[in-house]
Amino acid sequence: MDNRYFSDKVVEWYKSNKRDLPWRDTQDPYKVWLSEIILQQTRVNQGMPYYLKFVERFPTVQELAAATEQEVLRLWQGLGYYTRARNLHKCAKVVVASYGGVFPNTFETLLKLPGIGEYTAAAIASFSFKEPVAVVDGNVFRVLSRVFGIEDEINSPEGRKIFTTLANSLISKKYPDFHNQAIMEFGALHCVPKNPFCSSCSFLQSCFAAKHNLQSALPRKIKLKSARRRYFYYIVFQKGKSLMMKRRADKDIWEGLFDFQLIEKLRSIKPEKILSEFQQAYRKPVEIEEVEISRDYRHVLSHQVINAKFIIIKLRKSPPIKDKNLKFYTFEKIYDLPKPVLITRFLSDYKNFYS
Repeated sequence: MDNRYFSDKVVEWYKSNKRDLPWRDTQDPYKVWLSEIILQQTRVNQGMPYYLKFVERFPTVQELAAATEQEVLRLWQGLGYYTRARNLHKCAKVVVASYGGVFPNTFETLLKLPGIGEYTAAAIASFSFKEPVAVVDGNVFRVLSRVFGIEDEINSPEGRKIFTTLANSLISKKYPDFHNQAIMEFGALHCVPKNPFCSSCSFLQSCFAAKHNLQSALPRKIKLKSARRRYFYYIVFQKGKSLMMKRRADKDIWEGLFDFQLIEKLRSIKPEKILSEFQQAYRKPVEIEEVEISRDYRHVLSHQVINAKFIIIKLRKSPPIKDKNLKFYTFEKIYDLPKPVLITRFLSDYKNFYS
């Protein structure tokens, strides 16, 4: 297939079918960058409210750089993959400190910024500065693998190289911004993972997958390991209208977010046994007024499945806690703390404790 033909056809489709999205009305590299970071591993309908909140709260990269990490994490709460939020904040600081608040205007220079990989660098470079460098995401992998019949695995180093080389050979040199947005949108709306709209496709006559009935087989992926199962038992101390929480500092999931005192086990254990072990660990007895055990919670991450229970302990007086990171926070203060979705779900269920 002629490279020009492919680009012209996909852009033609885009002009008639594209969604009206706020980040498409700007070439501001700050807003392009913000939208691309938010939309990584996030659907548009989920990411849109976050994008609008961030633009309203931090209209410029300078204002984002001046914020605290806790402010950024709190606004990000619910999107998951919190490393993105920390890198977002770190990148804003570097742009302000090292580049005078102006984003670099080339793909290679953008790659040097924290949290910006090839995909995001290509998006900013092409959308804001019209540099002809291809954006290669899941939608692009799917379109190219089907149309051109590429059977190399998209999550292998060799496969990524093949797809990136092809994508860069196809991109319009004059309108790289429209080309990149078009092919991503085509994959998101038309050449979808299941039941693509082949009968009305611009590439029906030349598409390898359509000719050989391989739409469900392409693109190919190397099968990943099964998700790791983890068992969390949270000790939730309540004293009056305050709960004891801490900021997660370990190099683990949810770093920088707040949760409760955690006991992790390799398998499922009765909460009563957890409570007994916990009490025995203290030299002085914990003066307990009431204990309640929550329902089971299941929280799915990309490569982990968390099974959690919360053991809520109402206290007569403060317990002899050794961990200095654990502190009592009022319910009003807890609302403003950045928390994992799992913790937010629990707090929503147990409003009766502080009503």
